[in-house]
Amino acid sequence: MKDAHMTAFKEEAYELLAELETSLLTLEETPDDSETVGRVFRAMHTIKGSGAMFGFEDIAAFTHEVETVFDLVRKGEMAVTKELINLTLAARDRIKAMLDGDGAAEDPGAERAEAIIASLRALLPGGDKDAHGATADSADPRPGPTAEDRGGDATFIYRIRFKPPPDIFLCGTNPVGLIDELRRMGECTVVAETDAIPSLDELNPELCYVYWDLLLSTTRKIEAIRDVFIFVEDDGTLKIEIIDEGDGTPGDYKKMGDILVERGDLSPEALRKVLGRQKRIGEMLVEDGLTTEGKVQSALLEQRQVKERLEKRQAVESASSIRVPSERLDTLMNLVGELVTVQARFSQTAGSRKDAELSSIAEEVERLTWELRDNAMNIRMLPIGTTFSKFKRLLRDLSGELGKDIELSTEGEETELDKTVIEKLNDPLVHLIRNSIDHGIEMPDVRESLGKPRCGTVHLSAVHSGANVLIRIRDDGAGLDKEAIRAKAAERGLIAPGAVLSDKDLFGLVLLPGFSTAKKITNVSGRGVGMDVVKRAIEALRGAIEIDSRRGAGTTITVRLPLTLAIIDGLLVNIGEGFFVIPLAVVEECVELTRGDAARSHGRDIANVRGQLTPYIRLREQFVVSGEPPPIEQIVITEGSEGRVGLVVDRVVGEMQAVIKSLGRVYKDVDGVSGSTIMGDGTVALILDVPKLVKTAEMREKELI
Repeated sequence: MKDAHMTAFKEEAYELLAELETSLLTLEETPDDSETVGRVFRAMHTIKGSGAMFGFEDIAAFTHEVETVFDLVRKGEMAVTKELINLTLAARDRIKAMLDGDGAAEDPGAERAEAIIASLRALLPGGDKDAHGATADSADPRPGPTAEDRGGDATFIYRIRFKPPPDIFLCGTNPVGLIDELRRMGECTVVAETDAIPSLDELNPELCYVYWDLLLSTTRKIEAIRDVFIFVEDDGTLKIEIIDEGDGTPGDYKKMGDILVERGDLSPEALRKVLGRQKRIGEMLVEDGLTTEGKVQSALLEQRQVKERLEKRQAVESASSIRVPSERLDTLMNLVGELVTVQARFSQTAGSRKDAELSSIAEEVERLTWELRDNAMNIRMLPIGTTFSKFKRLLRDLSGELGKDIELSTEGEETELDKTVIEKLNDPLVHLIRNSIDHGIEMPDVRESLGKPRCGTVHLSAVHSGANVLIRIRDDGAGLDKEAIRAKAAERGLIAPGAVLSDKDLFGLVLLPGFSTAKKITNVSGRGVGMDVVKRAIEALRGAIEIDSRRGAGTTITVRLPLTLAIIDGLLVNIGEGFFVIPLAVVEECVELTRGDAARSHGRDIANVRGQLTPYIRLREQFVVSGEPPPIEQIVITEGSEGRVGLVVDRVVGEMQAVIKSLGRVYKDVDGVSGSTIMGDGTVALILDVPKLVKTAEMREKELI
């Protein structure tokens, strides 16, 4: 159980560190944003408290030092500076390293942690002192209330109802400690409510059945009181109300019935029932002729309206979510994939039996399977904005290291991708952005001399395109030097000296292994290692990468990726005795190809499709399938980056859902095939990679010429 809690803490801590980094980078741009300061403080406060709960005392102690500084920032006693942001980012990295550590006694990063703490203390008012103005070894590390926190000399009286979650003890929190913290804020009256304690037979000693009503008289503001309950507020019930702001006049306080109703301990109906036994004040006033019934009704309506408005204001909408390990989602998707295969087999069997009732059941199972598939896939979909936010830190650190002024803009953060794709996409995108920063963006003085803004821009965008997502990395830097690329390629024997290449083919040379035009090797790039790795990583995700550039205007790198790697909608085709699946996302239409049509093309593989000449590839020849083709073949017209290309097959069987299976090591490098799938009758069909297929056919054509 302890290991499970520690794992849960680590998962939450990693998410909080990611949020902390994003908030710090935002705060650097808007240092006066109190909401962002609050997010930074809450993230560190939660990490500190949860760390102490689950035995990560080193993390709790270290995070407390950073939290102390931002507590002063939050209260307006310190300003946000670049030095503070740098130190806090370094502290964030240190906390992550502590989470990643194996708990070894000899911590190589301990000296770095002490240096960060010393630098943070030096930023505090009074130098090397904590928020109290006391030394760092003070027994009570909690910062005292400031004038801002106190809200002046006014004394508030708060009504607090704290009902902790029943399992609060299992989470390592003692509610008495929270109440003691409130006592240190001022005069506090505590009443323990025991009405929820069950009989001895039903009592579970590990659960908390007691809740508390407190009256606190203090100069502290309500935010300081909420901070005491920051770890348990979401799971339990916490109600804090100001019942006296210290500026009222002496007089009678609310009636007991009103207080009980406000607290929720008595229903309005019950109060009205009891009060109904005696004459109401309005009735007595009317009977004595002191006012009219209409005026009494008007006062009652005002009272009711204000009360309803206050109740609406206090209502809090809550959204529930559940944390699920990614392994369970993977298992769910695998089971759904197997179910899709079985469903296809069931539908095929039902169709062959000619049984109307069985066919009806098969249709219903098919509908439910498709809905289950779509829901399972949607569960795995994540917005790519989480990945985009990580690159802000990369750009900030790298541009500072290179002495460049660069800002990152993003677009389409809400675009969703399969979690598996996102996980494997991080490293390729990191390398592409590093290249844009190092090779693309010029130094500020150079940009200024060229009439450009001193600050360069790297723009990251994502957009859906059919069953794919297009991710573009665009910079406004120097662009690629065509002549330098051509010269380097000729020097390495990759192209003939006088070869004529399109811009796309020329820029594509950059993606070859070991190709680099960098004149200087740096810590960032220039060793000729990386772009080919990026290309292989993208292709392993069944994606493609393209480069477009204009000298002096910048470079745009487009990465095309499928939405999911698990299941695709495909078009099943037949060649000889084999079956193939063409991704439906690239299919435009299907047309017939007779032997007469082929003869009229005079040996060229070109078909006239409604007045438009369309080249086609004979898959029978491409995959060396023996036997004679049928008199009438089918051309599946596909649309890709190169334009319309036809794939000639013997027969188009129809649409199907293909559960993608890996081909294994032996067949992983087969050109034009991205995977396989199992059909309803157990037959294996190969899934075609159309872009690779087209490229392979073009290379064969060039070899023949």
